[in-house]
Amino acid sequence: QVELVESGGGLVQAGGSLRLSCAASKNIFSFNSMAWYRQAPGEQRDLVAVITSGGMTNYKDSVKGRFTISRDNAKNTVYLQMNSLKPEDTAVYYCFAIDNSNLGYWGQGTQVTVSS
Repeated sequence: QVELVESGGGLVQAGGSLRLSCAASKNIFSFNSMAWYRQAPGEQRDLVAVITSGGMTNYKDSVKGRFTISRDNAKNTVYLQMNSLKPEDTAVYYCFAIDNSNLGYWGQGTQVTVSS
């Protein structure tokens, strides 16, 4: 059973920064890709950023230039550095991973609240 544990969420003022972490219970090389999604109240869960096992990245248009996804293979951890945060970034952020058998795994989520 794969476990993904997110941390780093919290309350921050607009313009501030947070770094989210997603620690995996197994070697992240076993995942084809890892990603961050977010879900605001009453809205669908949306892809924010993704990083492949080869290190390629892609971002939701509204976060390009502000958010950076990265991985530390030695720590089996993926990060989401979020800068210049806006109130509309407020959501529960979820870590997601797809393994080599195309099985997907979700973390429990971490709340990010940006005050204006």
